[in-house]
Amino acid sequence: MSTLAYTQPACFEHLPGPHHPESPERLQAVLEALSAPEFADLEWREAPFGTREQVLLVHEASYVHYIRSCLPREGESAVEVDRGDTLVSAGSWDAVMACVGAACSGVDLVMRGEFDNVFCATRPCGHHAEAEKAMGFSIFNQAAIAAFHARDSYDIRVAVVDFDVHHGNGTQASFYTEPNLFYASSHQSPFYPHTGSKSETGLGGNIVNVPLPKGCDSVLFRARISSEMLPALRAWQPDLIIISAGFDAHVQDPLAGLSLEDEDFYWITKQIMQIAEHSACGRVVSILEGGYSLDGLASGASAHVRALMGK
Repeated sequence: MSTLAYTQPACFEHLPGPHHPESPERLQAVLEALSAPEFADLEWREAPFGTREQVLLVHEASYVHYIRSCLPREGESAVEVDRGDTLVSAGSWDAVMACVGAACSGVDLVMRGEFDNVFCATRPCGHHAEAEKAMGFSIFNQAAIAAFHARDSYDIRVAVVDFDVHHGNGTQASFYTEPNLFYASSHQSPFYPHTGSKSETGLGGNIVNVPLPKGCDSVLFRARISSEMLPALRAWQPDLIIISAGFDAHVQDPLAGLSLEDEDFYWITKQIMQIAEHSACGRVVSILEGGYSLDGLASGASAHVRALMGK
């Protein structure tokens, strides 16, 4: 099993403020965890920057212009009108374009057969960003962008599987009426952003939501994923699977209320990979989303990458 990890120094330059949960220390924790001897076979590359054309696969041109206009010379500036907790700094443009570049290049690498799978160790997260709206710490939706890039460039069926504790409203919105794109999400409910009910099923059932109650543990999580998400993903037969890999469902996370363990992230990754082996020649691109306990993020991401590497 060949696995590439992408990262980019520019991702450390997105600085939403000294007390903001989406901190550079999150990425540092992941990189340090993946420097352990057990990951010696993991190949690392510096991620390329994405292009404006790639961003426009999901986001409106007026929104892209708005984000650029909000970048401050120093400090941080809010780009989300409703809540004000999605912020940008002088280095945020390069950071988000690195996220887009890593995700789209990861797609190209697995489609060309250069790697079985790719893990994008980038930040900020992206699955809440909608076509014309930043929210939930997300500016550009790199998972959705990568999916459209894959579908349009290779004429394939693409699935995004999202196990972040929050529902990826932005990804769902961009896929809702799109043929050949599938979105499956497990998430705490009721919880921010208050979307992702089971009744939201998209075009011909291309949306599958698995809302989980506060306190959900390993047993309930695995039962619901096994009975609701995995059969739908398997039946859809994607040619490529993109993972929105958030680790804020971890029991240690301070911002949420699920009780998953490292072993659960390993388990769901293995389940996704088995389906990818069956229908997608094993092609998987994983993109880091949330996770705000540094310890839980580091150990959860380690378990996830261990599974990607076939360990």
